[in-house]
Amino acid sequence: MRQLYKHYIGGQWVEPTEFGTRDLINPATAKKSGEMILGNAADVDKAVAAAREAFESFAFSSREERLELLNAIIAEYKKRMADMAEVITLEMGAPKTLAERAHAPSGLGHLMTAARVLENYEFHEDRGPTRIAKEPIGVVGMITPWNWPINQITCKVAPAIATGCTMVLKPSEVAPYSAQLFTEIMDAAGVPKGVYNLVYGEGPSVGEAMSAHPGIDMMSVTGSTRMGAAVQAASAPTIKRVAQELGGKSANIILDDANLEEVVARETLSAMRNTGQTCTLLSRMLVPKDRMDEAAAIAHQAASSVVTGDPTKEETTMGPIAHGQQFEKVGVMMQEAIDEGARLVVGGPGRPEGCEEGFFVKPTVFADVTPDMMIAREEVFGPVLSIIGYDTEEDAIRIANDSIYGLSGAVYSADVERARKVAARMRTGMVYINGAAGDISAPFGGYKQSGNGREWGDHAFADFLEVKSILGYNA
Repeated sequence: MRQLYKHYIGGQWVEPTEFGTRDLINPATAKKSGEMILGNAADVDKAVAAAREAFESFAFSSREERLELLNAIIAEYKKRMADMAEVITLEMGAPKTLAERAHAPSGLGHLMTAARVLENYEFHEDRGPTRIAKEPIGVVGMITPWNWPINQITCKVAPAIATGCTMVLKPSEVAPYSAQLFTEIMDAAGVPKGVYNLVYGEGPSVGEAMSAHPGIDMMSVTGSTRMGAAVQAASAPTIKRVAQELGGKSANIILDDANLEEVVARETLSAMRNTGQTCTLLSRMLVPKDRMDEAAAIAHQAASSVVTGDPTKEETTMGPIAHGQQFEKVGVMMQEAIDEGARLVVGGPGRPEGCEEGFFVKPTVFADVTPDMMIAREEVFGPVLSIIGYDTEEDAIRIANDSIYGLSGAVYSADVERARKVAARMRTGMVYINGAAGDISAPFGGYKQSGNGREWGDHAFADFLEVKSILGYNA
């Protein structure tokens, strides 16, 4: 039984102001795996005070000092990679192979990318007598989610450290083990006291206190659009910067000249990765209407090959939903799709055979989905793929853009120039052409209600910097 009974504030593990706990549940068994303390506004006050004190000196640290610190964190992270994968499997049910090959390495990737960017990043520009300087924004409050826990922690912490900011992190109350381990890594790396602080807790208490706190200069949050709106509202009275990476309902346009069998099979399996709990999930697959049945048959075969079960086993390719509330929501949304008239191709409500315990759901595909259906408009955050038919290329683009979200998207075509033209018209922060691989150095973020600001690579630095004009500097 794991016990997360202390916050990390001012470079040391400290007792909470009040002792209240929350049970932590292993989603593969639905049984208790540990306990986490619940912080409050007083704990946030202490963490912010430590971060503000540290900022007075860390803001003026040199590039070389921050590079040395990032490299020390990287060295410690490498030592704990296997441990990181193990706790991610425990806390949110990621299959062992996915945790080892994607989740844990993503944290290392963001740290290494920030260090590489920092080596040559221009923190000032001279224009005649004027110097335009980029300076750290100050104390950053960070709220991170449960679906890609260490990925989202490191893609915020790494650029914050690189730019000279100090921080207070509230990790997900659903999946805090990776945050605990990451904090041990930070401590072992010798991060100066107060630069990095961790407060456990829930959104309505710790998250709200951070958002409203006058001592926090910026909030960087990843989560649902509803959560992002709440953080922005609580932050408004102090006019702090709010950077958000929120929900998505991304469209995958498969044009009529694409290899349907190859693309549908690949993208169906991709939709089941991480049990569909990915904000950039291409959950709307757009295919020519006259090939709907063909696409449905291919998707059925691909989804049927997914191995659902114990995430600690090598052969498992899809684990459980990360927590009980989300498990219930996914089942309800599946049933609503059926009630609205979507054709269930494979899967559907209820646990898969052999998975009587835990928060397991079936890999699910719906065909004949229309753009007005709930399943085509709302984020499910589960392994659910909706196949939507279109008449023309113009129709496909219109359907893809008909969403309150704009996080990601994709287009497939045998003609790459045609694909580029379609990609240019998709109103999303990211577009993948013909199954392109992800790029950890490319800006990550969305349009519309998918958020604002950008994470990853050099674009991540901008959110953590203020711009100052120093007139007469070079006179």
